[in-house]
Amino acid sequence: MERNAVKPQSLEMITKLIGFDTVSRNSNLELIHYVRDYLAGHGIASHLVANEDQTKANLFATVGPDVEGGIVLSGHTDVVPVDGQPWDTDPFTVVQKDGRLYGRGTCDMKAFSAVALAMVPDMLKKGLKRPIHFALSYDEEIGCFGAPSMIDRLVTDIARPSAVIVGEPTSMRPIVAHKGIAALRTTVIGHEAHSSQVQRGVSAVMTAARLITFIDGMMAENKAAADPECRFEPPYTTLHVGVVHGGTAVNIISRECTFTWDIRTLPGDNWRRYLDRFQEYADSLLPAMQAVAPEARIRTEILADAPPLQDRGGAAQHLVFGLCGHAHAGVAPYAAEAGQFQERGFSVVLCGPGSIDQAHQPNEYIDIAQVAACEDFMEKLTDQLAGA
Repeated sequence: MERNAVKPQSLEMITKLIGFDTVSRNSNLELIHYVRDYLAGHGIASHLVANEDQTKANLFATVGPDVEGGIVLSGHTDVVPVDGQPWDTDPFTVVQKDGRLYGRGTCDMKAFSAVALAMVPDMLKKGLKRPIHFALSYDEEIGCFGAPSMIDRLVTDIARPSAVIVGEPTSMRPIVAHKGIAALRTTVIGHEAHSSQVQRGVSAVMTAARLITFIDGMMAENKAAADPECRFEPPYTTLHVGVVHGGTAVNIISRECTFTWDIRTLPGDNWRRYLDRFQEYADSLLPAMQAVAPEARIRTEILADAPPLQDRGGAAQHLVFGLCGHAHAGVAPYAAEAGQFQERGFSVVLCGPGSIDQAHQPNEYIDIAQVAACEDFMEKLTDQLAGA
């Protein structure tokens, strides 16, 4: 039976974490320092892993004994922007209404970390025999950039855990696989001329259009060949161009055009094979371009690369299935940090409160019943580790 009330300590922690504007373009240090000080107040030491310019940091900390077999609770601290979205309330102030908590990050994914942090006094009181490790990252939303340096430290600095739970919004159902993502930026350099003299110019915009059509064609091939038994929706690797910038005026042949695109791979697929095909096609366009303008070129940069999570069974799934009471294993079309943990040899599963349908939306919210379900989950986890 669902509870429709949230514990005061959970609500207080959710409210506090939402109050920090940790949109990815900003520093997350204020939130990280708050968590560090909160844990220190309970006698728990935190370890910070900063980025190169010291403007952001991951945090990991251990509650309980320094022994193997513990559980990592992983969550990212950054959120997506609210710019241009029609919010009815202040995105960084929690508003409780109609059985929901509204605010940026309530769903994706500060509520999970907040409920776990609010449970720290109970964890200490019950006396864990196996530890709970907190792992809070930065820059997940822009490419999963922060977690790898923290995962490196977890490998060397803590007793080997038996499982990692990444608290992305899954409606408290276990997700055992997710797609990977590669983000890329392609820049086409052409040659400017008057649009009445097309023979004297090389249009970067029109060349980019041909490249974008080629990308769409690769996805069409995947769609046509999709396995109807595949559990993912959509059941194929997708390729998508999200942003295009190019040209200066309608009567000027464009010199430059840039577009950003992503490849979201099924587990077992390799995004580099699509890049190789794309590059081969781009190279085939260059001779005609450079015959008119030797300086013409096409350059592609890799902006992000996060691996998929593969369904490998293991301790994490066994644990979470038992705690959730769910027998059905789900999969997710989005990317997360779980694949990065798995690459380093951890047993991983996604499980957290809220629905991905509300993530990144204006008036983002989480149902209070979902927060309550997460509280129940954390209580069961704590009891299990205390009785181990």
